[in-house]
Amino acid sequence: MQTNILSLQNILPLTCARIGACCHGNQVLLNPWELVCLAKEKKMTTREFRDLYCEFGGIRLHFNGKAGWGEKQACSQYVENFGCSVHLGRPLACRLYPLGRQIQNNEVNYMFQGDQLPCLEKCPEVINLPQMSVGEYLNGQITDQFELAQDQYLEIMQNIADIAFELLLDTGLAESGDKETLPLWRKMGNEPPEELAERIGQEWIDCLMIPEISDDDPITFTQKHNNLLQLKAQKEFGALQTNQELHEASVLIMGVALHFARGIGADPKSLVEHWIGIAKNHGAQE
Repeated sequence: MQTNILSLQNILPLTCARIGACCHGNQVLLNPWELVCLAKEKKMTTREFRDLYCEFGGIRLHFNGKAGWGEKQACSQYVENFGCSVHLGRPLACRLYPLGRQIQNNEVNYMFQGDQLPCLEKCPEVINLPQMSVGEYLNGQITDQFELAQDQYLEIMQNIADIAFELLLDTGLAESGDKETLPLWRKMGNEPPEELAERIGQEWIDCLMIPEISDDDPITFTQKHNNLLQLKAQKEFGALQTNQELHEASVLIMGVALHFARGIGADPKSLVEHWIGIAKNHGAQE
């Protein structure tokens, strides 16, 4: 599918027609800070919101509402004849739509996929509405704090994976001739999200997705979350002695990293192959 890279100056038909097409049949992934924002808007705890409205431990919103546009099911937060019930707390994916966002070589790019802007297919009436630049659209959608949180969580995902590397490469496990760890890394990268969530267990899922942090600043929130995850790993893995324990710990924490990666929009299959390549370059075997 064609990817169209945009500049902030590009003028596009980005004024919403408000017919709810994008709230039906889509997939909205979530990071933990977005879960907090949604729960606050819903006036419930993060755990309550996660358990009621999310899948796979909190990394994706349920789309299990009444069928509407295109006979597709609505987002769990969509209210017929009203719209989004959590609009002020909506996640980055909703704020950006119909645009996508990616980071390559530390450069942020906005884009859309296909021959034409998705809105022109789903809501052709937008062609008659005022157009605006990509930069104006992003400012109007108030994406800045949500982009900050997303970028911080990309770093935290790598920090979690680094623990798996340390357990494999810095403890003598790889040097012992271990050939079981990398195949399990790969297996987890190809597992469905429900299987991977079950594998890593509820305790890690909760620490990953609903940390007990109360802070409205995304940078402070994510920094505190990173510290919590690092402390939990140190507590669980700091006194391991046998190669079997190290193997099991490396597999577990890599599973946490891959599950989290899916929730922030990364592809676990390609990511785990990249990480396996790095591990093999440093002496690990499979």
